[in-house]
Amino acid sequence: MTIPETAAGRSARLIALVALAAVAQAAAVENSPRPGGIVLIDAGPVGEDKPAVSFDGDPALLFKQGERWTAAIGIPLSAEPGEVVVMLDDAAVAIDIQPHGYAEQRLTIKNREYVTPNQQQLDRIGRERVIIDNAIDNWRDAELDAIALEAPVSGRRSSSFGLRRFYNDQPRSPHSGMDIAAVEGTPVLAPRAGIVTAVGDFYFNGNTVIVDHGQGLVTMYCHLSAIDVAFGDTVDTGERLGAVGATGRVTGPHLHFGVYLGGNAVDPAILLDE
Repeated sequence: MTIPETAAGRSARLIALVALAAVAQAAAVENSPRPGGIVLIDAGPVGEDKPAVSFDGDPALLFKQGERWTAAIGIPLSAEPGEVVVMLDDAAVAIDIQPHGYAEQRLTIKNREYVTPNQQQLDRIGRERVIIDNAIDNWRDAELDAIALEAPVSGRRSSSFGLRRFYNDQPRSPHSGMDIAAVEGTPVLAPRAGIVTAVGDFYFNGNTVIVDHGQGLVTMYCHLSAIDVAFGDTVDTGERLGAVGATGRVTGPHLHFGVYLGGNAVDPAILLDE
């Protein structure tokens, strides 16, 4: 969706850019208007009524920063550079999505069934995809005063988010999370409070936990050697979810850490506290 560039539009764009800059300075989160990034918008002063902010027809996450509202919007990895529109109450706010290049990664998988699954395995993958998508796309009302996350595990963080991956020279979907290197059995901890909305042993992801933190902010933990929570559990920041492992499609022990905002995979590095 685009809007014509008029004098009023240029004025609105300047206001939006000023608001974005102000939010970026105030928030402990990087404002990153790019594919796989997060756009932060100053949505006005805190009052009796919450502002109505939406993107592509879906509500945006709102959290309080002092006496003002901040909207956080996840930009799909598939988004093309250019102008998108965010609705703030009845006003259209134009945001420029900047180009961002993601590298390629080529991996060799010894078990070829993880590269070319048979029909039975494809049927299983399809059933599991429904469970995962339902958990990722969920909206749960919750009051938030921040969206920054603590690291779920100590270890070397790769810059693997968004990588265009090739398994045994066959192209696959871009990598939708961050790989964190850690020894098998290392505890994986909740990066902020939430509710466990999915657990399971999935074909590609191995032992997996998904946590809903409210308003479309969801985190995923894959390839675990153990799961220490159950569906429906409420978890606090720092509570153990499981342990690092090498289950599913992997080349060695690590944590695949995924972050979703409004159903869109976003770069976890944007939200992680240093």
